Amino acid sequence: MNQLRRYLMLAILLLGIGTLSNAQVKIGYINRVALMQEIPDVKQANANLEALQKQLQKKGQGMLEEFQKKYQELQRKEQQGELSPKQLEEEAKQLQGEETKISQYEQEMQTQLVEKQNSLLKPIVDNMSAKIAEVAKEEGYTYIIDDSAGLLLYKDESLDVTAKVKAKLGL
Repeated sequence: MNQLRRYLMLAILLLGIGTLSNAQVKIGYINRVALMQEIPDVKQANANLEALQKQLQKKGQGMLEEFQKKYQELQRKEQQGELSPKQLEEEAKQLQGEETKISQYEQEMQTQLVEKQNSLLKPIVDNMSAKIAEVAKEEGYTYIIDDSAGLLLYKDESLDVTAKVKAKLGL
């Protein structure tokens, strides 16, 4: 679906370009994903994210191990007849509550990771977009297309602005 949307956007862009009869159109392209991988700040951001993920997973693993111990203890008590049906029901409810807490923690962990990723990468992406715009204006490009999705069926290598944007980024 996402790829279909990209094809549609490219088709609309190309149709729009075709309707510009008297205007001079200059199109360049860049692979933003490949460029992002070369930016040192992105590597540092990814390292920070991995460290946070490990820290959060460690806490989650501890919660899961504690739950498993309690579950096994409950099974043992049930098999040995140490609990009345009412006690068994109460302890089972407590375990269900802990299981819910673990699920909530996993969701919160994912949300926290996404928020952290966005906060770390947004300034980098904004800076890269500004440098792309600078190159486009300086070089007279009407459009710069992102080739990350591989939608360009043909591309003239002389229209690749990646090297110019790298220079603006100091890479």
